[in-house]
Amino acid sequence: MAKITLENLAHSYLPNPSAEDDFALKELNHDWADGEAYALLGSSGCGKSTLLNIISGLLIPSQGRVLFDGQDMTHAPTAERNIAQVFQFPVVYDTMTVRENLAFPLKNRRMPADEIARRVQKVGAMIGMEAELGRKARGLTADAKQKISLGRGMVREDVNALLFDEPLTVIDPHMKWELRTQLKKLHHDFGHTMIYVTHDQTEALTFADKVVVMYDGRVVQIGTPQELFERPAHTFVGYFIGSPGMNLFDAELAGTAATVDGARVELGRAYAARGRRVQLGVRPEFVRIGTGDAGIPARVRRVEDVGRHKIVRLEVAGREVSAIAGEGTRIPADANRITFDPEGINVYADDWRVAPEGEAA
Repeated sequence: MAKITLENLAHSYLPNPSAEDDFALKELNHDWADGEAYALLGSSGCGKSTLLNIISGLLIPSQGRVLFDGQDMTHAPTAERNIAQVFQFPVVYDTMTVRENLAFPLKNRRMPADEIARRVQKVGAMIGMEAELGRKARGLTADAKQKISLGRGMVREDVNALLFDEPLTVIDPHMKWELRTQLKKLHHDFGHTMIYVTHDQTEALTFADKVVVMYDGRVVQIGTPQELFERPAHTFVGYFIGSPGMNLFDAELAGTAATVDGARVELGRAYAARGRRVQLGVRPEFVRIGTGDAGIPARVRRVEDVGRHKIVRLEVAGREVSAIAGEGTRIPADANRITFDPEGINVYADDWRVAPEGEAA
């Protein structure tokens, strides 16, 4: 295991990048703590796989350094980094049995036969293929082959890091849950540094100790699932995390209040927001629906009953706003206003969160 440091790291696929937009991965400085489980989360094309491939040594960055426990590994080949990587699509040896595929990394390191057998048997059980260990990989389904790839990544106990590049794409939904659980158990039992790339927020939030959210080649927030939910550092984080995502309202600030669509919204604290565009971010859980004259004018468009709660879709100044109401909550037929719980309001200037005065950013 190793502490992985990314120092002034950036990458462009262009030969002579001259502007920030030329970089697929914008400049990044970060320490990946030894033994923690991270998820790289973002939409397709945001730079997740580029960053993972730089860490693994499959790609040399345009600038900056990659250090393992303080040792510069920027130009070191993958084999010298002592990492295991599992890719989006399964890579297995069809002519080998499942057992031989799983044992392959251990045999390359000339481990004792009894230790190889022990590890292969244990990992075979973890991925649900104990009964198929003697079967040839040829002819297995795509999800079975991916389970072999996952198992081959997990079979070694001496790696500096385990890297997963959207490894559950071809796995059926039930098995996804089981394998995520097994990966969490593996991390708990052996304490490997794990980095897991995904565009699925459920995978990221259930797997990781810390989630690294990427947008347009930039890391916009690193935090625990709770931090990402309660205090999104960027409007993209608020939109991408949560179902439905965070609502955004253009606003004007004045003291401890804001004006949204002509209505006064109490914030409870003052904000020194400087930017071309100021917005309030409010998750659906903190939107209240009511009647009368207090609040922001709104019109209920539809109510979606999803079992444990209701998702209310409203129209506010020509755009859709979502609110979450309890399962037994009655939505008034004449509902015409929304208000917000002050503790659930975040303020943004040009998409970046502004801390209230007196609070550290």
